[in-house]
Amino acid sequence: MKFNIFKPAPHKELLPVDRQDPEYKKLRLQVFLGIFIGYAGYYLVRKNFSLVMPDLIDQGYTKSQLGIALSGVSIAYGLSKFLMGNLSDRSNARNFLTIGLVLSAFTMIFMGLVPFATSSIALMFILLFINGWFQGMGWPASGRVMVHWFSTKERGTKMSIWNVAHNVGGGLIGPVAILAIAIFSDWESKLYFPGIVALFVALIAYLMIRDTPQSMGLPPIEEYKNDYPVNYSAKHEEELSAREIFFNYVFNNRMLWYIAIANAFVYLVRYGILDWSPTYLEEAKGFSVKETGWAYFAYEYAGIPGTLLCGWISDKVFKGRRAPATIIYMILVLIAVIIYWQNPPGNIWVDNAALIAIGFLIYGPVMLIGVQALDLVPKKAAGTAAGLTGLFGYLGGALFANIAMGFVVDKWSWTGGFIVIVLACVLSIIFTAFTWNREKANLNL
Repeated sequence: MKFNIFKPAPHKELLPVDRQDPEYKKLRLQVFLGIFIGYAGYYLVRKNFSLVMPDLIDQGYTKSQLGIALSGVSIAYGLSKFLMGNLSDRSNARNFLTIGLVLSAFTMIFMGLVPFATSSIALMFILLFINGWFQGMGWPASGRVMVHWFSTKERGTKMSIWNVAHNVGGGLIGPVAILAIAIFSDWESKLYFPGIVALFVALIAYLMIRDTPQSMGLPPIEEYKNDYPVNYSAKHEEELSAREIFFNYVFNNRMLWYIAIANAFVYLVRYGILDWSPTYLEEAKGFSVKETGWAYFAYEYAGIPGTLLCGWISDKVFKGRRAPATIIYMILVLIAVIIYWQNPPGNIWVDNAALIAIGFLIYGPVMLIGVQALDLVPKKAAGTAAGLTGLFGYLGGALFANIAMGFVVDKWSWTGGFIVIVLACVLSIIFTAFTWNREKANLNL
């Protein structure tokens, strides 16, 4: 039985025709800013544990122990994005996103303020697992808003802009932590102060987000934009049961499984490069700590323009198709990975250019596979569909990159590690290509 607080907002009587267009334009901007700000807030309390790891090492914990604790976030997030994604499909996005952020914030406030919360690896793992679970409520709720307020042929561009929220939120963690130390002077403030800030962000998100156009007296987005998918019907506006979502639209959707598997390989490339670049650059390429830090920074922030361009290409060049843009980007990622791997030590600018190119390119497919998942199912099943791709991405690709890559490199050196990454690029292209014709049929192209 579902909590009433999550019950979808009821439909209202349609506004007069002359009021619909101005109201739609105002609310589309408002809800978009709401999910952008809200999702950026999630990142304030997703990654801040990493900032206290040096302090915990000073207290005697090892890097391996803290890595185990930190894995709790990835494991829970992958599971939650799928399971809570299904609940979000049957929930009011405004309440769902806000409550997830509030609970995540309180978890980190607890971790920072309660002395015994960081007294053992087991307890830290549990708290970070709980935090990861609540974190899984952000993306699906944002996806529900996106599919109800933005039509298929504009969704790639809008999703690419929204996706920058994670760069914005992630980038703010450092300044917020610096402010926390300046105000409170204790290392624990790097845990609880971002949580306090996130509570204010949650309030802003709640004030801005609205569940569906129909709950505001407006027609469905397909009618407003005259942008109907081929298989669209009035039934797509009806709420679905969990069983209908899972068995009618997700588990038996072969195209969705293809992109979920592709996503696992894309995430393996993303985290295989990102998480191991400091070690690889220092060991294999002779980078200094400072040079490595700037290379890491450039990789992350190069993703912003790359993601925006990828979304625009999928909408404007390929008319709402996601597979072609994903494949083009992953082919270019493959080329950049090979250059990054084969470039001899000493050519620092070539390594940096290759790493920036990978960062520029890899986040586009990460974003676009999520958009494609939304496109492949009715909008009332959007959160579950995107959650399935996230489950594969985090529990398949990210965890493999974090754990198995270390064993591969230890046994077969960096050559073995890069062979795995190159194969992942190729397999992501192959599995995405399986959706090529289905996408064309869905858009009647």
